[in-house]
Amino acid sequence: MSWDLATPFIIDLRVAADDIDGLGHANNAVYVTWLERCAWRHSQRLGLDLVEYRRLDRAMAVVRHEIDYLAAAYEDDELQLATWIVDWDQRLKMTRRFQLVRPSDGTTLLRAQTTFVCIELSSGRPKRMPVEFIEGYGPALMAGAL
Repeated sequence: MSWDLATPFIIDLRVAADDIDGLGHANNAVYVTWLERCAWRHSQRLGLDLVEYRRLDRAMAVVRHEIDYLAAAYEDDELQLATWIVDWDQRLKMTRRFQLVRPSDGTTLLRAQTTFVCIELSSGRPKRMPVEFIEGYGPALMAGAL
């Protein structure tokens, strides 16, 4: 597979009948759901799941999505979605990139970037990342860097 960056975290997806809109392809809102799923699974792999977020009273919340829809996905397509942590300030913000590929023909269907901010769950306000976030997300940033 030709990924945009080295060492991606990848999830496998299959386009379900419920994902298809009136135009006969996967609805753009479904892609956003897939981005969220991929980011969560990557965070979980790094040891930062909902249990840990609640224990720390912190979470990474989406503040911006930038999505380029490049080609359509159709029912029963088997896809792979990759993510990388590409930037962070080790205080409040973190940026992920995504690439969605249909392996059967190597077509990139989507490229996206999401910006997250660390919030305190109990107040909903921006709050500095705890050391556990630095230790958990930090190695993933290094792995995704070229």
